Amino acid sequence: MDKKMFCFQCEQTVGCTGCTGNAGVCGKKADTAKLQDELTGALISLAKAADSTETISKRTGQTIIEGLFTTVTNVSFDNAAIENMIQKVRAEKERLAPDCRIKEYDLQQLWNANEDIRSLKSLILFGIRGMAAYAYHANVLNYEDAEVNQFFCEALSKIGYEESTEALLSTVLKTGEINLKCMALLDKANTETYGTPEPTDVTLTVEKGPFIVVTGHDLKDLQLLLEQTEGKGINIYTHGEMLPAHSYPEFKKYEHFKGNYGNAWWKQNEEFEAFNGPILMTTNCIIPVRDSYRQRIFTTGVVGYDGLEHIEAVNGRKDFRCIIELAKHCPAPQQLETGSVIGGFAHAQVMALQDQIVEAVKNGDIRQFIVMAGCDGRHSTRSYYTDFARALPKDTVILTAGCAKYRYLKLDLGMINGIPRVLDAGQCNDSYSLVLIAEALKEAFGLQDINELPILYNIAWYEQKAVIVLLALLHLGVKNIHLGPTLPAFLSPEVVQWLKESYGIRTIQEVEKDMENFGITKREPSYGDMTMAELLKLDEGMEDVLYEAGFHCLGCPSSQFESLRDACELHALNVDDTGVPS
Repeated sequence: MDKKMFCFQCEQTVGCTGCTGNAGVCGKKADTAKLQDELTGALISLAKAADSTETISKRTGQTIIEGLFTTVTNVSFDNAAIENMIQKVRAEKERLAPDCRIKEYDLQQLWNANEDIRSLKSLILFGIRGMAAYAYHANVLNYEDAEVNQFFCEALSKIGYEESTEALLSTVLKTGEINLKCMALLDKANTETYGTPEPTDVTLTVEKGPFIVVTGHDLKDLQLLLEQTEGKGINIYTHGEMLPAHSYPEFKKYEHFKGNYGNAWWKQNEEFEAFNGPILMTTNCIIPVRDSYRQRIFTTGVVGYDGLEHIEAVNGRKDFRCIIELAKHCPAPQQLETGSVIGGFAHAQVMALQDQIVEAVKNGDIRQFIVMAGCDGRHSTRSYYTDFARALPKDTVILTAGCAKYRYLKLDLGMINGIPRVLDAGQCNDSYSLVLIAEALKEAFGLQDINELPILYNIAWYEQKAVIVLLALLHLGVKNIHLGPTLPAFLSPEVVQWLKESYGIRTIQEVEKDMENFGITKREPSYGDMTMAELLKLDEGMEDVLYEAGFHCLGCPSSQFESLRDACELHALNVDDTGVPS
């Protein structure tokens, strides 16, 4: 069969082998995939040309970072924008090495290489693509690191020209090491610009009035929009990975910054249809756009989609007047849900609770922490993470960052001694907080090895930012990570074996089996986990108890299949307040 394209960089790739037809599962067409390969080849050649320079200039570094970020899953579906990026990379190469005769690297050489070499180079490539996303957001806030920039060139050169397995293995681990520096840079950029995140209740209820929803990851774009909408009677809501912005003190001064609308990126079609107002897409993840909201969605930065209005920066400023004017004439959004969620538990806040946490562990009130960070996705098997969170015993605490949290953030999992059982550190960009939390707890307990901590890792991955976080954990020596829903397609059997033998990595299975593998005692289902139909069969008086608690639709067929816990979420209630044992 003739391959129209080849791409296997994300979790949803066809058959866990690779997308090779007219379009990938993510929605990008074959010609877009080929342009992304061409862009990557140009970047490898630029890196080779930069070998002769002692240090990478800011201009070269930013060009490489922007080019790599453009190739991350669900960032750009705009062929013209990718072609412009290719020309920008070639122009930078010509500036560094006029009349350079280095032939542009053809990525088919990589895709057709020995499978172990291809696997290791893919780990490096997809890792630095993810790292470039973090570096890009730091650059936007005028923060950069010369060592990080230099490493992008080193890694690209290895992808293009290194054939030694040992050298590539070393570079894989160095990619994780450098990413820790890159994530530290972004953490510094965000906190010095917007303040230290603090625990914050974020409403899920929409108010009356004109609205704009901001999605993606870019805090600078949110800042500019809040400034331009202040005093105009337009409310701003976050979506997806922008939810953690509510925890930054700098954004709390804006009274029109209201709450969060919707869930993770993959639900945007139905949620953007229901929103009715304009949407600002700041970075990934954008998915194929439906006609129902095509005239209401705008892109900016590296994100692009053919046919959508794109707002460019001019001298560091962006003009959002077109979005603001549209918001004034759109109907009100549909209410998706009510209640609130709590976030803002980045490293500073968790460290502030350190004495309380240590005491809870020593007393046996907290037995284990479970890191359930990473990406969410559309595949039905990801319901595993909801089921896993529900099954955890009440003496466990979930540490999370990234959109994977939407699988359990809205569950009523309660608290332990005033500490929420889900501590949300923020975006996937904020995963560095989880590293600092682990290091702080290791020191607090006087341990020598991070693996001696009562911390387990059950990571969900989807795209390249999760890949680079995994490489950072490997560099730190973290072992026995469960990764799901599947292992990456780009890992060869030999590389998988190396990961299993060296780090104990395994893929997820069934919840009960994984609980057993982790040594966790599964929590017995409570009344809160039972469906309404099951509860009504338990006791004749249960109907009166539920009706008194506010559940007045018990006769509705669809309600019979909801758990009490899910019904409480819809009604903004706690299970403990219903009168039903939990």
